[in-house]
Order: sequence, then structure tokens, then C-alpha cells
Amino acid sequence: TQPIWDVVMAFSGGVCSGILVLGLLPLFELGGFVTDYKLLELANLNHPLLRQLMLKAPGTYHHSVTVAQLCEAAAESIGANALQTRVACYFHDIGKSLQPQYYIENQRGGINPHDRLAPRTSARIIISHAVDGAAIARQYNLPQPIIDGITQHHGTGIIQFFYSKALEQAEPGEVVEEAEFRYPGELPSSRETGIIMLADKVEAATRTLKDKSPENLRALI
Repeated sequence: TQPIWDVVMAFSGGVCSGILVLGLLPLFELGGFVTDYKLLELANLNHPLLRQLMLKAPGTYHHSVTVAQLCEAAAESIGANALQTRVACYFHDIGKSLQPQYYIENQRGGINPHDRLAPRTSARIIISHAVDGAAIARQYNLPQPIIDGITQHHGTGIIQFFYSKALEQAEPGEVVEEAEFRYPGELPSSRETGIIMLADKVEAATRTLKDKSPENLRALI
């Protein structure tokens, strides 16, 4: 009877372990732990925020999915959390859904509204997508690693195009403050958010190349 008893106890232990895991997962998530189970739920592209991004800002949606593929491969190659990196990428630009027309990937060759705006105004609009995205993410109770991807994927970098434009248009003696053109976020605090920052910049920069040969891509990167 001992082998039968061992089999019954092993089976019962497995069942009880599964019940305990499913029961305790919500408690761990309330305490700030982000489980793969939660990340797999967020990885579903039918999430309301991602559907909204796809409908309102299809160019940004495509950009996010492309960057997610780049980031996942990079994270796997260095042993970082590939699932977390991919999911954070899906959501990193959700703030653009509020004013999609101001981002070049959504303009499709039409009129660029920035042509009629002062550089400082344009910079404020561009910067707002990170601030608004973080606010939306908190409203939907997204986990902190996802919010970090939103707030840190530009770091504290300067929007160089509009900063240079403001310097060109400045009157004699007018001071152009860098702070007005700088993202208010934080520098990446993990390997995952560092990967997202790099991949986001690389993907955006390579779209400006006319000749996308491997040699030109490597030179640009």
C-alpha cells in the first residue's frame, strides 16, 4: 500500500499547490509583485488601452509592436526579463492616443500641425505624451514596471529638433532654456527600461533613412 499512498499524496500535493498559487497570486500582486501571470494578461493585444491606441494612433501602435519585438530579442540575449520588456513596450506610448495628430508616425504624409506652432508649444505637446501615458497607466492600475517603461523611455533627454528651432528663431538677447525642451522623466532604472529607451530611439531614427541597407542601419545605430 505504500506506493499507492505515495502516489495519492503526490497528486494531492500538486492539486493543493495549484489552489494555493491561484489563491495567493492576487495578494502578491496587491503587494506590488508583478507575476508572469499578470504580464501574460497584459500581453493580450485586445487590452482596452491597446485597442484604443490602435484605433486612434495606428502608426504609434505599429511602432510599439515593432519596438516590442526588438526589445524582446535584446532582453533574451542578455538574460533580462523578456516578457516584461515586451509588455512594457506595448504600453510605452499610450499617451500619444490623446493627441495622435502631433506625432509623425500618425500623419501619413499630411499636414504637420507643428509647422504652425512655436517650438516651445510643440515641445510641450511632445513631452506630454509621457506624462499623460503614466497618468492613464495608473488609472488602469498597470504595474509599476509598465509605468517605468512609460516615464523612463525618453529619460531626461532634450527634444533636439525643437530646441534647435527655438535657438534659430530666438531674438537677440533672448534666452532659450534647455529645461523647456527636456523630458521630465527619470533615467532608466533597470536593464529592461534601458533596452526600451535604446530600441525606441533606434526604430524612430531608422525610419528617417531612405536607403535601409544593413550597412546604413549599422552606421546609424
